[in-house]
Order: sequence, then structure tokens, then C-alpha cells
Amino acid sequence: MKIFFVCIVSFLSLCNIQAQGLLKDVNSIQPDEEFDNILVKKIYSDKNASTFVIWIKKGVKPHKHLEHTEQVHILEGKAEMILGDQKLLVKAGDWITIPEQTIHAVKVIEELKVISI
Repeated sequence: MKIFFVCIVSFLSLCNIQAQGLLKDVNSIQPDEEFDNILVKKIYSDKNASTFVIWIKKGVKPHKHLEHTEQVHILEGKAEMILGDQKLLVKAGDWITIPEQTIHAVKVIEELKVISI
């Protein structure tokens, strides 16, 4: 009986997390419109952080963020990345930290799907 109760409580907690939008299956998130180069889909945002799924077909021009660090997890694809004064080859599975005020750019080799925080 105790195990049954624990299972029910766990299930209800998981349902509550899903209902609040706190649990996402990023593999199931797909583009819902045609796009030429970049498509951004917000999956969460509050006063502390914003999280996006981003698809990139060609590249991202050099730019920097003045007041925040960006975290990027590459889910699919491969690209050449400029990160400050470094030139990197990034691929699925890589996690990249982009400090504020750091110029960065991407030239796609294989179309990218990333999580950006």
C-alpha cells in the first residue's frame, strides 16, 4: 500500500510539473513554420532567464550580448564557431558558454538545432 501511495504522489507531481510547462521533451519540439535561416522558439522565460530552441540553416553574424552570458547546448548539427578570438568546430552534444561582451558567430556545416539559455 505504501508503494502504491508513493507511486500516485510521484505521478501527480510529474503531472503538475508538466502542466506548469517545467518539463519539456526538446526532441519533440520541431519548427512549425518555414524559415530561410534562423527560427527561434521560446520554451520558457522568467525574470532570471529565458530558454529558446533555435534552428539555424546558414549561420549567425558576429554579435555580442552586452549584459548577459549565453549558454548553448547543440542538439543536432555541426558548425564553425567564432568565440572571441577562437575558431571552434562545434557539434551535437557540445555545451558552449559565451560570456557577456564576447563576440560570437556561427557558420553552419550541418543544420543546427540548439538550446540557448
